[in-house]
Amino acid sequence: DGTPELYFYGDITGSSFENWQDEDKCPQDVADFLNQLNGQKSINVYINSGGGDSFAGLAIYNMLKRNPATKNVFVDGLAASAASIIAMAGDTITIPSTAELMIHNAWTMLMGNANDLRSVADSLDKVDESMLNVYMENVKDDVTSDQIKQMMDDTTWMTGSDASNIFKNIQTK
Repeated sequence: DGTPELYFYGDITGSSFENWQDEDKCPQDVADFLNQLNGQKSINVYINSGGGDSFAGLAIYNMLKRNPATKNVFVDGLAASAASIIAMAGDTITIPSTAELMIHNAWTMLMGNANDLRSVADSLDKVDESMLNVYMENVKDDVTSDQIKQMMDDTTWMTGSDASNIFKNIQTK
């Protein structure tokens, strides 16, 4: 129907240098896509991704939210981790019974001494707070931040039906 399509079918990366596969996407890829829209009224966003870089996911979420077009998100298989953040940018989010959404706390790998490790743990808490803020912008009125935080702590997997009980704008067609 002429609606522009954006696919997240690989990893979410911090830069194009980190894109190992053609399917991988970074914030600059999304910025380039959005800059070519020329006033389109809607965008279809398709997701089948295990996620990736949390900062890249947050940047992509913010870029999509700023764009005035209606964002129709379709979770074709999996929207996990950073990809679940991107899914939340949808004005409508379709997650069929045969697809999943997964949310969890940020994680990292590192080396260093005890001071380094303590500092990184504090930084991860801040990343978790940013992700929690995204989820809270998109939950139903009766869902609390404590509930979402616990779901992140537990690494929660949801079918479309499960997710529609928690988040606004989710359809389960």
